[in-house]
Amino acid sequence: MSRIGKKPITIPKGVTVKVLDDNAIEVKGPKGQLRQIHPPGINFELVDGTLVAKLGAQDSQLGKFHGLARSLVANAVTGVTDGFKRELDIVGVGYRAELKGKQVIFALGYSHAVVYDIPEGIAVAIEKQTHITVTGVDRQLVGQVAANIRRLRKPDPYKQKGVRYTGEVLKKKAGKTGAK
Repeated sequence: MSRIGKKPITIPKGVTVKVLDDNAIEVKGPKGQLRQIHPPGINFELVDGTLVAKLGAQDSQLGKFHGLARSLVANAVTGVTDGFKRELDIVGVGYRAELKGKQVIFALGYSHAVVYDIPEGIAVAIEKQTHITVTGVDRQLVGQVAANIRRLRKPDPYKQKGVRYTGEVLKKKAGKTGAK
């Protein structure tokens, strides 16, 4: 059995968890609600304010999903209570972002502005035109949106320009030397 799968998930006050029959768990909290699907064969039980993941049968192929299922549900509980946040920085002369309704408009050195539509359930905040904060209750969706924004102009290892995660360290490469 998985060490992570054995850990119980504590349910904070104000959060309701409903175990559904179709291999899913519905979590409602102050920030919103999520429906998390888990692999078949993993069962969840509510015991004294905690949620415990148990294997349905002793199958060696099923054990590898034990920790995964527990982590997915724990992330759903954390998301509806605290939420998740990912921060990005835009580095480069003339590079900036602007929020218009449910779209972010980027100026990233291309001949045209890049328009990114914000998906449902995600909030984007822009400070100083070069710092973007992506927040939401679904950890996977927040990470995917941040990765999609970063992909619009990946950090350049030579000039150090582009969209990068806050705190991301780039290894600067030396360019070609023009000495003959």
